[in-house]
Amino acid sequence: MKPKKPIELDGRTGEGGGQLVRISVALAAVTSQPIRITHVRGNRSGGRGGGLKSQHVASIKWLAEATGAEVEGLSVGSHTLEFRPSLTPPQALASAEQRKLTIDAASPAASTMLIFQAVLPYLLFAAGGDDGTPIELEIQGGTNVSLSLSYEYLDQVLLPTLEARFAGVRVERRLLQRSWSTGSSGKGSVWFRIHPLPLGQTLKLKEREAEDITSSTATTKDDDFQIKRIDASILAPTPLHSPLQDALAQDLDTLFPGAEVRFKVVEESGHDARMYVLLVAHNTADDSDSNASSSPSSRRWGRDYMYASKRKNKTPTTLSNEISRHVSKQLYEEVELRRGAVDEYLQDQLVIFQALAEGRTSFPRGDGDEEKPAANSARSSVDVDGVDAALRDLDLEAEKRLKRDKTTAEPFGDGSMHTKTARWVTSELLPGVKWFNRGSVCEGAGLSFR
Repeated sequence: MKPKKPIELDGRTGEGGGQLVRISVALAAVTSQPIRITHVRGNRSGGRGGGLKSQHVASIKWLAEATGAEVEGLSVGSHTLEFRPSLTPPQALASAEQRKLTIDAASPAASTMLIFQAVLPYLLFAAGGDDGTPIELEIQGGTNVSLSLSYEYLDQVLLPTLEARFAGVRVERRLLQRSWSTGSSGKGSVWFRIHPLPLGQTLKLKEREAEDITSSTATTKDDDFQIKRIDASILAPTPLHSPLQDALAQDLDTLFPGAEVRFKVVEESGHDARMYVLLVAHNTADDSDSNASSSPSSRRWGRDYMYASKRKNKTPTTLSNEISRHVSKQLYEEVELRRGAVDEYLQDQLVIFQALAEGRTSFPRGDGDEEKPAANSARSSVDVDGVDAALRDLDLEAEKRLKRDKTTAEPFGDGSMHTKTARWVTSELLPGVKWFNRGSVCEGAGLSFR
């Protein structure tokens, strides 16, 4: 059989960073499609350094071993990468011994969370010979790294959303050892137990557990944005704990009156330069993820802040007020002004799962300066909380309102440049994927293995 021709991707496209690399290699591994990326992280050369970083090398090296891939350019700093996989997910990790994995990044500053994002799609489809036997994975590297999602965000926002919305997704996780990219630190470690999809099963959204929503009533409701509770996580030097809790409680009460503020994590960070806050807003008061997520209208929005400014001559109270104002304001703008089904960061992280899934999915995020669609428009008729039942039940007239996005050589649709770039990558590697209404609706490839 004649070898497949690699799909060529310019690493300077769109956001031009590591996200393009992670998504393209993840999809190449799942689909056994060879790819060639030139100008890797080409938009990062001015000050942050282009080419592959340690976290990319660690994830790609593991995927290459799992897929039996031929790889060229797999080294830190490489600006060209060719990845030619040969084994599908079910062909790998067939025995119980093979399903206990460790990925050890060379650098303690390599993000374990970004490594996990790169390998998760492959592992979800790796049912293998044992058909459903969980995969245990330990990743060693950094757990709280600048310019990447933290363990707290992954644990409280990304994975709960995937588990609540997509049937069959179940990922247990545990932080074993924290590690920062600031201050001297050894490697951290995170443990996961991934339950892969059974052979032949596609990734798809859960059916509604409440009443069916028709095309005429599937609109964004004000009640969906009534914040009932905000979970706060604080990782900072101990002298900041009390003033930071006081500042957050006061600011959040002003911006979200009536919402209960719960301090989910308050932990000593071990260094004066390590200050991190995550806020997660919920429109349900129940703190049980399994119960809260059973409601099709339940949502969560996350905003975090890793303090990077100078703290010289700032008292704990002054510093706490500064951090609190920044992150609280961002959360308020995300919920009250954007009024989307998901937050900015979650939207781009869900794109790859939308593209792989069966059927139509929608995780739109509004823009405060855009005109809001009419109640019966196609955009507001989609299932804004991430369940696709309403889309499947659209009548003929509503169906006609879905305008397919044209495949272009550039990122497209609404949202951040990361989201636009993620859509573009999925369209390049999964020809069966269709995007509608400026990316607000995705008709996925419905990938499965038998």
